[in-house]
Parts: sequence; structure tokens; C-alpha cells
Amino acid sequence: MALERHGLVVDVVPEKREEYLRLHAAVWPQVEATLQACNVHNYTIFVLENTLFAYYEYTGSDHAADMARIAQDPVTREWWTHTDPCQTPFGKHAAPGDTWRDMREVWHLE
Repeated sequence: MALERHGLVVDVVPEKREEYLRLHAAVWPQVEATLQACNVHNYTIFVLENTLFAYYEYTGSDHAADMARIAQDPVTREWWTHTDPCQTPFGKHAAPGDTWRDMREVWHLE
């Protein structure tokens, strides 16, 4: 199985920026365990002003199925009830209700 690199972007609601950062200073252990069990590794979130950039590496063989497993996890779903209200779509082509938007990789150096 090949390593897949994923980059995503979303904006943070300015009034909820500190709450979002506080939540991510202590991510719930079960949320992290679910990500790892679903072949997500080296997950990192960066912040610049009110924009969040996420990067992770996927090592499984069925990304869609593993993402569905994450979305079905009750603890992760509860986590999202705290983090999702802190996010707002990024970019001029974002649709209402968009959250994290996938970015296309254009270059990589190993």
C-alpha cells in the first residue's frame, strides 16, 4: 500500500479561534486512537491568522472506507460537535456548509 498525503484547509470563526486552539491543545485520546486505527498518521493542523491547514498521511488501502469508519465513531462525532461550530468555509468557491476542503498536491520533496 502506498502512502497518500492529504492537505485540507478551512477557516476558523474569529470569535471561536481561541476555543478551537484550546480544544486542540488536548485532543481526546479516543479521537486520536480512531484516526490511527483508520490508518491516519502524522496528522498536523497549522494556523495562520484565521485559516487552518491540515496535513495527514494515509497508509491504508481504502481511504473512503476508513474516513467513513471515522465518521461513524461516536466519540469522534461528539468531538465534532465542539470543533465544527468553530469552522467556516475557506475560499471564494466554497459552498455553504463546506468544512475542510481538500487541496491538490502540486509538489513534494522527499
